[in-house]
Amino acid sequence: MNGYIRKSLTLVAAAASIALSTVAVAGPVLADGENDVPVGTRLAAKAHPAVQLTSLTYSGEVVVPTPEVKQSALRALARQAASAAISGKIAQDERSIAKYVFQKMAADPNAYLRAAGPNRSVDAEVGGLCTGWWVTPDGYMVTGAHCVETGEQELGELFAQQALSKFNKEDAAVVLQELGDYQTDEEIVKLATQIFVTFNSTHLKIQGLEKSLAVLQSLPGGGVDKTAKPVPAELVSVGESYPGKDFALLKVNGQQNLPTVPLGDDGDVQTGDTLYISGFPGLVTNTPFFSLESKLDPALTEGPYNARRTTQTGVPYIQTQAPAYHGNSGGPVFSRQGKVIGMLIAGSVTDGGENTESQTFVLPVSVIKEKLNEKNVKPAQALTSTRYDEALEDYFKHYYSQALPKFREVQALFPNHPYITKYISDTQQAISSGKDETPSSTLPWVLAGGGAVVGLGIVVVLVVALGRRRRRTASVPALPGPRYGAAPQWQPPARPYGLPPAPHPEAGAGPVPGAGPHPGQPYARPHAPIVPDRHDGYGVREGGGGGRHVADLEREVAELRRQLQGRPSGQ
Repeated sequence: MNGYIRKSLTLVAAAASIALSTVAVAGPVLADGENDVPVGTRLAAKAHPAVQLTSLTYSGEVVVPTPEVKQSALRALARQAASAAISGKIAQDERSIAKYVFQKMAADPNAYLRAAGPNRSVDAEVGGLCTGWWVTPDGYMVTGAHCVETGEQELGELFAQQALSKFNKEDAAVVLQELGDYQTDEEIVKLATQIFVTFNSTHLKIQGLEKSLAVLQSLPGGGVDKTAKPVPAELVSVGESYPGKDFALLKVNGQQNLPTVPLGDDGDVQTGDTLYISGFPGLVTNTPFFSLESKLDPALTEGPYNARRTTQTGVPYIQTQAPAYHGNSGGPVFSRQGKVIGMLIAGSVTDGGENTESQTFVLPVSVIKEKLNEKNVKPAQALTSTRYDEALEDYFKHYYSQALPKFREVQALFPNHPYITKYISDTQQAISSGKDETPSSTLPWVLAGGGAVVGLGIVVVLVVALGRRRRRTASVPALPGPRYGAAPQWQPPARPYGLPPAPHPEAGAGPVPGAGPHPGQPYARPHAPIVPDRHDGYGVREGGGGGRHVADLEREVAELRRQLQGRPSGQ
């Protein structure tokens, strides 16, 4: 009896060892830091689908009068130039005198020119590009106030630069023709042109002014053959431009399942933390050298949180060294955890208009939340973003076959997703190249089977122990019963022991060992009846029922070993 129990326990231990070794080889064990994805890479992949290029456009008819010289003022200027030459203040040659006259006129054109007819007009369109980001799946977008409105003075300057170039050159050419040889003098040409740039800008009028806001959305197929179209946007709310609460809320109608980014809190970051800015720098969007596909991909920059600032009117701002450029305005700023902690608004520039380092300012997310609450807009994450984030996590782990159906679900939810086509293509290629490291789906069955074999052995040991106990009690006087040698009145146990329900085997793997005729049904073997022994009375005969259990258990363990040895490595 003791030998039988020891043998059973040995088999149980063997089954447990097999199950544990299966767990150890079920998936790749990564060393610390292996297969890590940089914070910026992960953040950009998740956030960029929600970051969009925005467009502000003004169109109208630009009208300017024809300039006319004030003869008396010009004669007085000519006498002044002659006097300066005689006194030795300037050289007495014609070029020096002409240069003197044009310098005086350029300093104050209206003193020597008047507006006269006829008026001249030209249709013109001006505007700029900024950055915005979806805050709800149905089309609410956050951007900067100065991205959706332009002051009257600045608007006039933009139209003057865009529409008046032709008129300025024509007016300067008329004057230069009278100077003969000096019409090719670079310095004098520049001075003459400046006279009319200033005069025409001063007298410019804009008729039929129209303003439009749009979001440049990718069309279906984005990521491989990316194209875009402007989708009209409605201005819902606008604050004051920097240094005020430089916030604007747009609404694009007819949208659903848009990718969004989550909002964090001001307290998520502090001095010294790394901040990440996503947006569209004008040095890319305003150049002809890059393709449209390149221009529609946001750029990610990063830098430390330097300090918290407050304007004289009490508006909070964050100063950071994360680089930003014209066009980045309105872009979301993230913490390492991938939540928006503010919006890029401004940066200091030199006298020449160039950006300076360490002078970038971010409107905190608390102000953004305040403005959203005023319009009862509740930030929300779309199912598109949830599934996309899950797919990216699998993708970065090289679980490609697990990521692929999730990427396809994202494509079904939002066909205009700008990157989904490329991810699907890259994932399929990785699977075809044998780079898939998705954990095997057979692991749950192995764990269940190993545990069941252990349980099987334990039950056998208990059955043997029970039989031994009954054997010891055979000498105790019993109630009257059947005559010696007669079969006992045996009743089968209420519940058979056996393996728990097993999952369906993988295709081509064959049936689960010992499974009954119906998949999913418990594997069960009825408890062997206790039969009378011709020599010992009632009890279990060694080599009878107990011997069959040991043999069965040995076969179960052997079959499990065979199954595991035949399983592909790395699963």
